[in-house]
Amino acid sequence: MKKLMFLLVTGALISCAQTKAQPAKEDIKKEISLASSAKDVTLEVYNLLGSVKVEGYSGSKILVEIEKTISGKRQSDIELGLKEFELGIDESTNKVVIYTQAPYDTRPAEKKNNNNNLKRDYSIKLDYVIKVPHDLNLKLSTINDGELTANNVYGELKINNINGGIKVQKAKNLVDLHTINGGIDISYASAPHDGSSYYTLNGTINATYPSNLSADLKLQSMNGSFYTDFPEAEVIPQTVVKKTGSGSVNTYKLNQNTHLKIGSGDSKLIFETLNGDIYIKKESK
Repeated sequence: MKKLMFLLVTGALISCAQTKAQPAKEDIKKEISLASSAKDVTLEVYNLLGSVKVEGYSGSKILVEIEKTISGKRQSDIELGLKEFELGIDESTNKVVIYTQAPYDTRPAEKKNNNNNLKRDYSIKLDYVIKVPHDLNLKLSTINDGELTANNVYGELKINNINGGIKVQKAKNLVDLHTINGGIDISYASAPHDGSSYYTLNGTINATYPSNLSADLKLQSMNGSFYTDFPEAEVIPQTVVKKTGSGSVNTYKLNQNTHLKIGSGDSKLIFETLNGDIYIKKESK
């Protein structure tokens, strides 16, 4: 009998150990009116865990939908997360900033209110879906478990990810795309602006341009190759850079970057990856 009771108690303990608290989910919706013309406003979204998807539309407001998921091993941890979480939205004439305000501040410049020294046994994942006027400017970032997406948004785009990819469709303005572990896919509705850049440490860059592209492209990949289907693309030979030496001795450094010229080379575009290929594609009609 004692042995049987011991087995029953042991089985109950194992069952409890294997039972994990169910994540708590909540949908958050916000509507934000602009204080200025869309082309003069920048939307900044600073996420930590989760994705951000932004879609341009013909309306005049920023429409925000967030799926919030709080996970933890114990129900008490999840309940604490529900209690502590606060969404921050800061509005000014030319800027709207959306971020996690508590239990930590996800804005990159804010350190004093982060409370990073406090151990928490729960995680907060926020998956954003946002509709914005077409001409709005964007500044998006996330760190883990999420992709950053911008479709049909025609303003300037500055997008940073750490462990995830970046996808942009129908861009029209200056872009600065940067990720560490993930690929970059971008297509344009019109020829890109001078000074655009695309960087991933571990991933492939796929860039699709209109047939009338006119650009000078600087490409660099340590362990990859580049490909293009633009028939008129011209590979510019490597150059040497002269460095001032002592006395009568001059030092010349070989420039390892590949330059590709398409058309008259009006725009300067920079592509860089360490472990990945670079594809420069012509838009197919």
